[in-house]
Amino acid sequence: MTDLVVLGFPDKEKAEAVMRLGKDLSRQELLDLEDAALAWRTQDGKIHVEQTYHPAAAGAAGGALWGTLFGMLFLMPVFGAAVGAASGALIGKLTDVGVNDSFIKEVAGTLEPGRAAVFALVRRSTPDRVREALRPFEPVVLRTSLTKDREEELIDALQKG
Repeated sequence: MTDLVVLGFPDKEKAEAVMRLGKDLSRQELLDLEDAALAWRTQDGKIHVEQTYHPAAAGAAGGALWGTLFGMLFLMPVFGAAVGAASGALIGKLTDVGVNDSFIKEVAGTLEPGRAAVFALVRRSTPDRVREALRPFEPVVLRTSLTKDREEELIDALQKG
């Protein structure tokens, strides 16, 4: 089961540091993310979003692989790879995978200017280690898909100092 957690930060720099931390925790196999995104609102009120999962790129890579395999069957691997990559990229662009884009924009619209949020779809984690690593960044839990008890447990764990 995948859980959605949205954490708020006072500025983009802290949120970016948490995104880097997420990658480090993934390398240590303490956190398995299905998707993550960073959203922030500039002082002039504009909303910006950066997603870590790019469906078009993933689709192109997968399409190129399958295209090459089919191309080899018909003795045209380069043509097969090109057609596969193009069709895979198109399918990837049309597919919304991970954190829903409209949800990200909706939550980002509630941020005060200068503030940021990190969105994480968590497949699995080592909760105590992840919470401990997050605590110095002083995140505020904005939204989750967790049960009320688990959400309160997360809030308490992040506020301990």
